[in-house]
Amino acid sequence: MASSLFSYETLVHAMAGATGSVVGMAAFYPLDTLRSRIQVEDSNKLRGTSWELLLKLANEEGVESLYRGLAPVLQSLSVSNFVYFYTFHALRRAASDNTSALRDLMFGVLAGSINVLMTSPLWVVNTRMKLEKNSYNSLMDGLITIYKKEGAKGLWSGTVPSLLLVSNPAIQFMVYESLKRNLTSKGFFDGYRAFLVGAIAKGVATTLTYPLQLIQSRLRAGTSLNPLWRDIKSKPFTAFRGLEAKLLQTIMTAALMFLIYEKVVRLVLTIMRVKISKR
Repeated sequence: MASSLFSYETLVHAMAGATGSVVGMAAFYPLDTLRSRIQVEDSNKLRGTSWELLLKLANEEGVESLYRGLAPVLQSLSVSNFVYFYTFHALRRAASDNTSALRDLMFGVLAGSINVLMTSPLWVVNTRMKLEKNSYNSLMDGLITIYKKEGAKGLWSGTVPSLLLVSNPAIQFMVYESLKRNLTSKGFFDGYRAFLVGAIAKGVATTLTYPLQLIQSRLRAGTSLNPLWRDIKSKPFTAFRGLEAKLLQTIMTAALMFLIYEKVVRLVLTIMRVKISKR
């Protein structure tokens, strides 16, 4: 069991997942900034298509506003995805060949829960850095400042909906691994199909869990939920406000992440096997 949880192969999966997620996020970061703004600000402030809103933000606040907080996001994302991929694949490896969609869902929930408890403070700082100009000098500065002002409660604000949202990556990985197994058994799986399968998996997961993501974003930003409840009561579809921007960002980011992840894993494991065979 211990050897299954701690192995070079599991480490490769974690490093590849972290690398893919960083590249994917960097490529589509402005859409993530837009998604955060739409989720947190009042509904009457940001209206229009995603492209129109991106141009509006760029004109009013400068192009740099679309990339506000990029560095700490990439730092946090690399840590978060390393933890998630490592835990998920370590659990799958421990389960040997007894894989199934239900097991992948269960492993995804466990990996997500561990990830949330370990990295929530990083995402609280990130959310606030995106929304507040000159808020913190760095990720560490944000962590220290929030702790001094709000204590541990402030750093882990939004943890409850985040724990509920472990269903998002769990569903994503369940769909991804199920489709991958099916395509692999037919000899049809490659890096480009990984891109498509990753997009489908993330699209399904994001749509099903979006209302929880909306609540999570407002809690992390320290924004009251009362205006949101009022809007939802009069217009129920307000619970999906910002979904268009979120789907654009998250689908493309996840698709690129899985493409790079599969390429890196295949390359590194191939090199490792060649070295081992030469010994």
